[in-house]
Amino acid sequence: MTTERKRLGDLLVDAGLITTEQLQTALSEKQKGQRIGDALLERGYITEQQLIEVLEFQLGIPHVSLYRYPFDQKLMNIVPKDIAKRNLVVPLKKEGDKLFVAMADPMNFYAIDDLRLATGFQIQTAIATKDDILRAITKYYDIDDSMTDVMRELQVDDAVIEETTAADDSPIVRLVNQILQNAVQQKASDIHIDPHETKIQIRYRVDGVLRNERTLPKHMQSVMTARLKIMANLDITEHRIPQDGRIKTNIDLHPIDLRVSTLPTVYGEKIVMRILDLGSSLNDVDKLGFNSLNLKRFNALIEKPTGIVLITGPTGSGKSSTLYAALNRLNSEQVNIITIEDPVEYQLEGINQIQVNANVGMTFAKGLRSILRQDPNIIMVGEIRDKETAEIAVRASLTGHLVLSTLHTNDALGTITRLMDMGVEPFLVASSLAGVVSQRLVRRVCRDCAREQAATKREIEIFAKRGLSIQKIVRGEGCGMCNMTGYKGRLAIHELLVINEEMQKVIMNNEPYSKLRELAVKNKTIFLLDDGLLKVKQGLTTTEEILRIAISE
Repeated sequence: MTTERKRLGDLLVDAGLITTEQLQTALSEKQKGQRIGDALLERGYITEQQLIEVLEFQLGIPHVSLYRYPFDQKLMNIVPKDIAKRNLVVPLKKEGDKLFVAMADPMNFYAIDDLRLATGFQIQTAIATKDDILRAITKYYDIDDSMTDVMRELQVDDAVIEETTAADDSPIVRLVNQILQNAVQQKASDIHIDPHETKIQIRYRVDGVLRNERTLPKHMQSVMTARLKIMANLDITEHRIPQDGRIKTNIDLHPIDLRVSTLPTVYGEKIVMRILDLGSSLNDVDKLGFNSLNLKRFNALIEKPTGIVLITGPTGSGKSSTLYAALNRLNSEQVNIITIEDPVEYQLEGINQIQVNANVGMTFAKGLRSILRQDPNIIMVGEIRDKETAEIAVRASLTGHLVLSTLHTNDALGTITRLMDMGVEPFLVASSLAGVVSQRLVRRVCRDCAREQAATKREIEIFAKRGLSIQKIVRGEGCGMCNMTGYKGRLAIHELLVINEEMQKVIMNNEPYSKLRELAVKNKTIFLLDDGLLKVKQGLTTTEEILRIAISE
């Protein structure tokens, strides 16, 4: 008698991982030929680990975590690299005539046949996550190949090196491509190449925290620097001054934009590359993680016909993503939206975007003056850096335009002080500023190893100070999916200040900061710390993360 096998979607609903509504949404929105598991992953309803555990139960195939798995290097010669990459498969061990492999899709029988014919072994499958397999392939197939080739090649003289940095299939080109590919796979936001006295350190910034990826021998520094400079169209003969450039490339058929910055240090040039993933820009205001009250206020702010809306925070706090999401919400054929940016990070359909170019005198201030003659409704200024730009932005907002921009300040109230400090008159700040969003990014608790714990005495005190109560805190124990950190991905916390009439009077009369703060509290402003603690209550992040970025009064 055969037992009827339950469908994957029903199993996930039974396990309480998704709701019936989420399943219906995914089924109705999934593209042709897309599997339901992939559709659910894409929408963030489940994690890859949860999907694998349910598949293991459904198919009866064991799952394996490849994090710190003791791979046998000799097996990598049995499974050819192109088959491993094409079919997302990695060899684990062999016993007699059986070869055990980890696959992202163990139901891909063509791939299993392909493997059997290529290796001559009987194939036994296990399930592993796609990320795990890609990381293993990059680590055991690609980088080590390139490393040995580069080492061999660097024995030759420098004239040959000049040629090899430009040749498409040379080992140094492959090595640099691997470093970029690895960073994209690990969802890093920046790559740091740090020269030291006896080595080069390569570090990735993942979820806002830098971590060591690998160490390379010192004698590889000149070829690597030369290769990256060639890619970014920089002057390879100049080592004494900082240089900036861009690299546009495709990694695994994905368009990636890299901002490259070089800086001369005692031990050579330090290179930092900021990765902009053009395929995954968040363009929906509802998905930015705004608290329901803040979301309502933010939408009301950006729908005003005039005024300045500022988004503030340090470098890398997601200000651009919030700006682009706001522009996306406002973008329609009835309005003329013009932006001036340095650099233009994401190209948006239907919006006129201008690139700042200081070499030809195209500065923020000059560009902004010209924009005003182009009959705009909405203007977006990438960043207010000086008094001139600030004053033109203020005047633009007073003459019937909505101006969106960013500013580097610590909190929303500090923005008002910063504008006055730049030299903008208090009465101009009061009449033009509509609202300020201050934003930070914190690490999200890994959903695969999240466990509830009782809150510590110190945490209960912190929450009580802000008028909140807490009993349970969610923390990640650390697993292969999150590199044993307990965190995977990031989310934003916000502080949204809406300028009302009372505040305008306080600003105009140049009254003390404390008066502004009182009015903000009266107006039910949710401060950064409060929004963070509310997200800790929801089990999204931890108290340590919030205290790392928000100042506790």
